[in-house]
Amino acid sequence: MILIALGSNLPSPRFGGPEANCGAALEALKAAGVTPSRVSRWYRSAPVPASDQPWFINGVAVVDTVLPPDRLLALLHGIERDFGRTRRALNEARVIDLDLLAHGARVSGPGEVPVLPHPRLAERAFVVRPLAELVPAWRHPVTGLNALEMADRLPGSPAVEPLERF
Repeated sequence: MILIALGSNLPSPRFGGPEANCGAALEALKAAGVTPSRVSRWYRSAPVPASDQPWFINGVAVVDTVLPPDRLLALLHGIERDFGRTRRALNEARVIDLDLLAHGARVSGPGEVPVLPHPRLAERAFVVRPLAELVPAWRHPVTGLNALEMADRLPGSPAVEPLERF
């Protein structure tokens, strides 16, 4: 199972608000031959770390692709650039954020890129909550915890609220 996280907290002149940006990113993935087979509903979440940035729209998708992890990550970064994202500072506001969470049961070795599973996957409520909704039985290949167990173990975290189904 290949998992991708999507997030946005800035509007785009091309697509509209953050929810529209995330939807457009799913369409861009399809156009590139990466097929979203299932998508969580969107969640509204506070920025991490806490700041005065606008809140995010986040979700998780299961995708089908023949691309190996490094090429898939390059594609995700290319879509981000195409949407106008520039990486200047850590945790800055962004039009779109696409993260490769997991590529099957692959676990990266030391220094291997991309790092799989995503190193902060289990710590982020804005990833774990939509993941637990979408694929509750998915198991983290390092910890062995399923998505529901990861959700249960989240510490007190910033607000993450599901939006109505899209």
